[in-house]
Amino acid sequence: MRDAIIFDDGLGKLGSLTDLRAAFDIRTGAWTTAWRLRRMLDLNILGFITPASLAAVTNEYHLYGHQLARGPSNLPALPPGALLINGRCPLPPEEVKALEPGQGLVEKLTGHVIAARFGASGDYAEFFRTYSACVRSVIELPRRALISRPWHVRTFRDQALTVDLLELAAGGENDTIKGVTIVGDAPVLIRDDLGARVYPGVVIDAENGPVVIDEHATVRPGAVLIGPVYVGPHATVLDRALIKANSSIGPWCKVAGEVGGTIFQGYANKSHDGHLGDSYVGQWANLGAGTTNSNLLNTYAEVAMRASPGEPLEKTGEVFMGCIIGDHVKTAICTRINTGATLHTGAMVATSAAAGGNIPHFAWCTDEHPPGSKTFRLEKFVEIARVVMGRRKVSPSAAYLERLRELYSRGPESPEKNLEKK
Repeated sequence: MRDAIIFDDGLGKLGSLTDLRAAFDIRTGAWTTAWRLRRMLDLNILGFITPASLAAVTNEYHLYGHQLARGPSNLPALPPGALLINGRCPLPPEEVKALEPGQGLVEKLTGHVIAARFGASGDYAEFFRTYSACVRSVIELPRRALISRPWHVRTFRDQALTVDLLELAAGGENDTIKGVTIVGDAPVLIRDDLGARVYPGVVIDAENGPVVIDEHATVRPGAVLIGPVYVGPHATVLDRALIKANSSIGPWCKVAGEVGGTIFQGYANKSHDGHLGDSYVGQWANLGAGTTNSNLLNTYAEVAMRASPGEPLEKTGEVFMGCIIGDHVKTAICTRINTGATLHTGAMVATSAAAGGNIPHFAWCTDEHPPGSKTFRLEKFVEIARVVMGRRKVSPSAAYLERLRELYSRGPESPEKNLEKK
């Protein structure tokens, strides 16, 4: 086990994915990136480095939530010989394991640091100003290793999910469960020893990948799961749902209808019919009955997206690319979401026309109020958030509420500062 610090350099333009969490806390497969880095590299995580704006919520999440690491964010110095690894790296390259003290690994495409090891104690602030002053040799990686845009969650999704599931399902024997049909030879793990429940009439297709139903998760009658699929702790797959390949349902979600290639961060509801494909859904989002998205252009062309309002349109490298739905987003019944749309944190969408492009933070969208013309009142938003979170017995902390107020006050087009007040 090697000592390590995971950092979020703030250099990715990740939009709403990092409004309320550090980049390494994004669910990029069955697990968050931080958890996968820990497992794949056998890390003893000493702490985290984040932008100052995310330090308080990151501390709360790790010290009182997952218990993944001990120690505060924004450590004042690096311990001798520690590995410093970028939390935007969902799948660490083999070159990371081979780094010697004094070496750094850099993504050639962006020039951003993937990982580095110091031979002696170092100052991380100096490292972020100029990594060349802190390492004696630099190795360039010619391929993409870092998530730099929201749609890169889709880019790394399949490989990251497979890595996670193969480890989680190791030892699964596809045991016969009364009334449940399991087909295929890939591993299937149902944590019934820890309270998972799969009802009669469920079909699990493991022909093309593993399926894991984690502790205290529930899969209701008539649901079909086509691997690779992950159903996280306390999540519920509702009656007659179709969960297609490369989907990851985070903890405490309720999911119904047709879902494929979609990652749910956690604590989100899609409790009714409607299609959701090749998308990402943030925490505390609630999708009204019949909400449906498009994940393929009529022209079959590569999808282009904007990371945030005001950012340039960029090609994603993906033909199948749905939408990015931020935390606390709400959609009305029968909402339609266009290919490549982004619904930013706190937006409420209730329009008869399809939602497309970038819906700004905290936007209040109706036929009378097109996106950007009206904003959710902060006091009302917080009041509703307390009710929504309280239904899962979660209370928003002072740090969480302060972060929401910061997001609200800075407006949708104001860029975050990277590692403020180092």
